[in-house]
Order: sequence, then C-alpha cells, then structure tokens
Amino acid sequence: MESLDNALAAADCAAYVLYASSDDADFRYLTRFQVSDPLLYVKRKGERGLLVVPQMEYERAATESSAAPITRAGAGFLKYLDEEKDAWKALARTTASLAGGKVLVPRTFPYGLGRLLEEYAGVEVDGAGAVSAMRAVKTSKELAAIRAAQRATEEAMDLGISMIRRSAAQNGVLHLDGAPLTSGRVRTAMHLFLMEKGYTAKETIVSCGKETAMPHRQGDGPLLEDEPVVIDLFPRDDATGYYADMTRTVVKGEPSPEIAEMYDAVRTAQDLGVSLIAAGVRGAAVHNAVVAFFKEQGYESETKGFVHSLGHGVGLEIHEGPSLSPSGGPLEAGNVVTVEPGLYYPGIGGIRIEDMGAVTTEGFDRFTNYPRNLIV
Repeated sequence: MESLDNALAAADCAAYVLYASSDDADFRYLTRFQVSDPLLYVKRKGERGLLVVPQMEYERAATESSAAPITRAGAGFLKYLDEEKDAWKALARTTASLAGGKVLVPRTFPYGLGRLLEEYAGVEVDGAGAVSAMRAVKTSKELAAIRAAQRATEEAMDLGISMIRRSAAQNGVLHLDGAPLTSGRVRTAMHLFLMEKGYTAKETIVSCGKETAMPHRQGDGPLLEDEPVVIDLFPRDDATGYYADMTRTVVKGEPSPEIAEMYDAVRTAQDLGVSLIAAGVRGAAVHNAVVAFFKEQGYESETKGFVHSLGHGVGLEIHEGPSLSPSGGPLEAGNVVTVEPGLYYPGIGGIRIEDMGAVTTEGFDRFTNYPRNLIV
C-alpha cells in the first residue's frame, strides 16, 4: 500500500475512499472481498483499510477480506442515519468521520456522494489512477491466478476448435453430429465447459467469413467451409476475479490466398511484437514496430487492415493498463499484456491471433501455449 500512501501524501489527503461492489476492479483489488451491493472502503494514510459492512457480513468479511471490517453501527452510520433521515448524507458523514480529513477518490466515485463529501470533508479526484497503476504490476500470486485462467481458456478453445475440426461440409455449411455447426453451438459448448471449471465467459466471439472483418462482431449463424473463423475467448475466474484472453483464427477447408497471406503476416507480426517486449520498453514502440511491418507487407493500419492496438493489460479487468498502443508508456516487470495483431478487410474477412504473458526484465514470459495453425 506504499504507492497509495504516496498518492495520498501528494494530494494532501487524509484517506482514500471507495464506494463500490466487487464488480469494481479497484474495490476487488483493495479488499479481496466479493459482494454484490456497494460498500464503503476507507484507507487512512499509513493504516490498514477499513471496510464498512452490514452486521450480517461482518464475520465473512473478517475471514475473507484483506481490509479490516467494521459494522455500520460501529462506523457511526446508523447514528448519522437517525439524525439525518437521509442515507446518502449519513454515508457522507460516516466517511468524513472515518477519514479524518480531505479524501482522495477515483474518477468513478458516485457523483452525489462526492458532492456531499465536499461539504463534510473535502474531496480530491485521483486523476492519475493510483490504484489502477498498482494493479498493473502483478504479484506472484496474481500471476499464478492468471496462468490458471489461461490454462482453462486453452482447454475451452481446444474444445471449440475440435468441434470445427470434426465437422464435415454439406453444400458449404459445416455440420457436426447431424446438424449445422453454428457460432452459437461452439460458443455455448465453450461457456458450459468453463462454467463447470468455475469460470464465466461473456461476449465470446465466434465469427465466420465476412463477419470476421469486424473485429468485435460476436458472430451468429452457421460456420462455413473454406472461410476464416475467429474465436476470441476471455473468461473470468469466479473465485479470484482474474481474466485470461486468447484468440485463434482457423479455417476448415481451403482458405483463399488473401486469407492465407494475411494469416502469415499476422503470425509474423505477433512474433515481432513478442520479441520487442521487455521492462523499460515503451508500449508505443512495440505497437509502431508492428504497424511498420504491416506497411512493408502492403497492409494499411488506419480505416482497414490493422485497426486496433497491438495489446492491452489483463488482470481484474479484461482491458486495463498498460497498453501496447500509439500512446503506450514504459512497460514494467510484472505487467501482464496481450499481443494480438490483426488484419481486417471488408469483403475478404479478418485474421487475429492473441497470446498473453508477463513482462520481465529480459523479455516476455508467454503464458499461452496453444498452436497457431490456420487450417484444421
């Protein structure tokens, strides 16, 4: 928590305050507590954070949370509520009492509560994102959780690709077990597999043919022979909250020459990006090197071709810092990033290959261990 104490000192604030549920990555990181309803978290400079919970949650919080739990009664909330007859004013007074001075809050802090705190304690917004910067550098425990998520993701990806591999074409449409093989069938099979392992996947991409020219098109309908199928899978571990992220592009049959050439270029671009990653290297430099490579191969990097960033951080959010993008700053050892070059052309289709790993002082510790083969 030294980084957070430094941020408090720089902002001349007495405490850092969150009001959120565990859907908020900063809250999950600071409290290690899972809860559906928003709770108040207050961390005074140099002290352990406090988590204000209902009486019914106290014992669970004492067992599961890294913060020190205190009941709403113990924090003074019920007394303030009796005086104010307004829950938000009571919450603001509770916060001010626990903080003991001006508070530092994230940009996502509830506006109404923030306005009340301006009156009771004074508020400074953490524009630099102190907690997100802390989250960007993973501990060994966090790295292990992400590696575990990646292993489950690879198993699910293999299930989806094996369905395509085992399919047979009928009039250009892939069939499996006597029925058309659709995006939905592949997606559902992967989701059910992951659910049984304790992971939740949402918005999984299984797109085919011309759909693949749209990077985030989820895909629907039957999968087609000789056409690219992009599978982008990013499940979250229900227990730890950490994500994995992985993409493969495959073809059942014979890809067009354009798709085959694009695939070779994307795979080489990924190798180039991986080779450049190391602590101290700017994310922008890695991204721009891939842009330059694609240009040498005759592919654009604006409205078509390579139309997104090379990669992003992964952790308690599927997209977090740092970034391999035109604005990406220096990478640090312990960052976990994706390397996912892609090429997209309307009327032809799209290709994306995505691996994930940790930045080290020497280079890139690749977590993904799965073949990169176009034809299955």
